[in-house]
Amino acid sequence: MAEEEKQDNYVVLARKYRPQNFEDLLGQDALVQTLTNAIKSNRLHHAYILTGIRGVGKTTTARLIAKALNCIGPDGKGGPTTHPCDICENCKSIAAGRNIDVLELDAASRTGVDDIRDILDGVRYKPTNCRYKIYIIDEVHMLSKNAFNALLKTLEEPPAHVKFIFATTEIRKVPITVLSRCQRFDLQRLQIDDLMKLFNKIVAEEKLKADEEALHMIASAADGSARDGLSLLDQAISLGGGKVRVDIVKEMLGMADRGQAFEIFNHLISGNMNDLLQKLQEVYKNGANPTAILNDLINITHMLTKVLLIPAMLKDEKLSETEREFFNAASAKTNVALLSKIWQMLIKGLNEVQNAPVPIDALEMVLIRIAYSANLPTPAELLESVKKKSSVAAPINSVSKTTPQPTFSSTPPPASTSTFAKINDFVHYLEENKQLRLAYTVKNDIEVVEFTDGIMKFKATERVSADVILTINKFLEAATGKKWKTDLIPGEVILSIANIENAQKEADKKNVAENPLVKEILNEFKGAKIETLMRKVASGENGNFEENNDEFVNEDFN
Repeated sequence: MAEEEKQDNYVVLARKYRPQNFEDLLGQDALVQTLTNAIKSNRLHHAYILTGIRGVGKTTTARLIAKALNCIGPDGKGGPTTHPCDICENCKSIAAGRNIDVLELDAASRTGVDDIRDILDGVRYKPTNCRYKIYIIDEVHMLSKNAFNALLKTLEEPPAHVKFIFATTEIRKVPITVLSRCQRFDLQRLQIDDLMKLFNKIVAEEKLKADEEALHMIASAADGSARDGLSLLDQAISLGGGKVRVDIVKEMLGMADRGQAFEIFNHLISGNMNDLLQKLQEVYKNGANPTAILNDLINITHMLTKVLLIPAMLKDEKLSETEREFFNAASAKTNVALLSKIWQMLIKGLNEVQNAPVPIDALEMVLIRIAYSANLPTPAELLESVKKKSSVAAPINSVSKTTPQPTFSSTPPPASTSTFAKINDFVHYLEENKQLRLAYTVKNDIEVVEFTDGIMKFKATERVSADVILTINKFLEAATGKKWKTDLIPGEVILSIANIENAQKEADKKNVAENPLVKEILNEFKGAKIETLMRKVASGENGNFEENNDEFVNEDFN
């Protein structure tokens, strides 16, 4: 009978070891420091909002704040403190959830404006036993729009004896009008080291045995949530009959052995399809979850990339000897470019595996794609191969010589002394003087018929107004210091500067495409085309080469 009563009174670890003071609150040093300073300097805010992922202590922190503000000490004469005594009636009743002046509401089930009105009706009454009447509203983002609006005025100017504490996992759903009236605290995810300390403490107090590696697995699976971690620890204790063992935790979490994950990754980067699929099936039959396998491979890819970039990471004490040996050996077989490609494909495959009707089949297809691509040569290797196979590697004459290329001054012509030999010089002058719109118009909407000293005859599109022509005339006269006559001639614009340049570029591309080496490349990359060109032009008597900035380099292949 006593044993049955003991089982009935069992409290899960997440509740039993809920922090009862700020010292037990893990990973929230900034919050604790801010509250400590506020209490010491008597600068208590009337509303707080706590946000963070599930299980990091939002509701627990709200209760601790309530205790800190209402603790009266063992002698009944104490004031607000960050070290509640846990002895006075206020501390005990708040911890037990039965204090009539500390009201906890769940906004997920009480979302309406009427529920908020019930709160507001009680705000004007002073607390019965405590120093402050405190309203804790959990999942506050689930309140309706009207409920938020009803709360605003009271939230901005509450009575001196009232404090509001809100908790939410979806801070973006809380209206800015509410956020601006609250002091916000972002509770951080708990680090694996913090969770390990908590687990070891609990295991010691519960007089249990646990493998350190097993606790580390649980801490990793908790993903920064203390509640998730303690729930998993509770489950592992039950499965292991009072002992937290590595094999039990692996089976419980559906994890593959770390060494097996390393084997799969080795087969992956080597492109060994047969061994890869056999090993994957073996791990799956032993109980590993496909999503967990994929997550392991993602983690390995990330760590290996970091090791390649920062070799000193191999000396990290957190790495086991097995991990250190694997990363040291694998770093010689791969490179950052390949790992980046593997990372992208694994991340994309994660969604496929999670949504597939048969996850293991989806995982196989993801890994087959990666293993196949791992053996493919990089674009640089392909280009080198093409060069070796090409019988002629003649230099590429990227620009035909049929049309002389304009040469421009590198600096704007000084005012009143500039001379323009051709219309292109005038366009260049406009660009250097930041008259880009006018330069665009001259290049695209005008066909120059005559451009001599003081005379400009041209055809123009309908977009060129009389004002634009006057502006052109004004800039010509300002640049050259003489009068210009600008005559508009009827006719369609065909040979604009832009059209001539585009035609020239197309002719250049055709000329380049006829080169034997380029032909080989275009044949190798099916569907590739030449996008842009740049030429190198010889200058000076010494034959040095300089870049012609009027053209583009990069034979980009799509």
